[in-house]
Amino acid sequence: MSNTTTDIGEFEENTGEPEHRTRSRIWQGVFWVALIGFLLIAPALLYPVFVMQLLCFALFAAAFNLLIGFTGLLSFGHAAFFGGAAYIAGHALKVWGFPPLLGIATGTLFAAALGWAVGSLAIRRQGIYFAMITLALAQIVYFLVLQLPFTGGEDGLQGIPRGHLLGFIDLNQPLAMYYTVAAIFLIGFLVIYRIIHSPFGQVLQAIRENEPRALSLGYNVDRFKLLAFVLSAALAGLAGSTKALVFQFASLTDAQWQMSGEVILMTLLGGMGTIFGPVVGAFIVVALQHALSGIGSWVQVVIGGTFIACVLLFRRGIVGELARLLKINSL
Repeated sequence: MSNTTTDIGEFEENTGEPEHRTRSRIWQGVFWVALIGFLLIAPALLYPVFVMQLLCFALFAAAFNLLIGFTGLLSFGHAAFFGGAAYIAGHALKVWGFPPLLGIATGTLFAAALGWAVGSLAIRRQGIYFAMITLALAQIVYFLVLQLPFTGGEDGLQGIPRGHLLGFIDLNQPLAMYYTVAAIFLIGFLVIYRIIHSPFGQVLQAIRENEPRALSLGYNVDRFKLLAFVLSAALAGLAGSTKALVFQFASLTDAQWQMSGEVILMTLLGGMGTIFGPVVGAFIVVALQHALSGIGSWVQVVIGGTFIACVLLFRRGIVGELARLLKINSL
């Protein structure tokens, strides 16, 4: 087993020349500095609520990318985890009186449990069958969200209190809420980054590239795929719970199948299988939605046209093409 572990564990290190790997680390460092710098100065340049929305969707897209980009599993039902966690967290905060962090943790744990239930069924199939099973189960969750009495039906769950973080930080203050969301985003993104660069993450990438070979090396492929699904669902739930706290409501939009389509768009636009691509893609999509909100439903046409143009011009996504131009392994 030690030899097989070495084979998989060196999956990333054995790709590309050493100077390319060094250049990758340098450019990743540049992106990290740029991201942290943006988080620090954003409240002075942009409306804090808008930036918080960017961060929630960026974390959602990064969580989805962990599944499709690094495991090779396309889910059409990730809105179930995002929206379901938003409702559970909102209910825990509003009705049960949970403090903010405990409410977010409750939504995240619910998404993880739902991810285990959905993943246990879905991973029995591959390809389009896997995708359609996730979509069907997500539609069941959407129906429950619409019908259950505590969700508010078409009106959604409104009036979710932000409360006080750690008992003394008033999250009704914009800056306090912003830096809390920024910290949650950074923690979630760091978890994803660590997963990608861990031996577990290398096994996931090996499964994506050649599942029969990973199976022949002695790895329980289904167990790894299920764990990746649960982690992706939990992190998507973290994003949804945080969004519910930021906007103080959870709506049917969060659990609709269109939300699953949007996160796919964000990931492909930024660069599937890249580290920072989903973050860039989420920023672009959310920024376009805000900038073009005055034209109504036509904003979807513009976003669709932008996506088509980017697919034709940047087949690897924006960050993926940037990595290719810089001649580095990953970004």
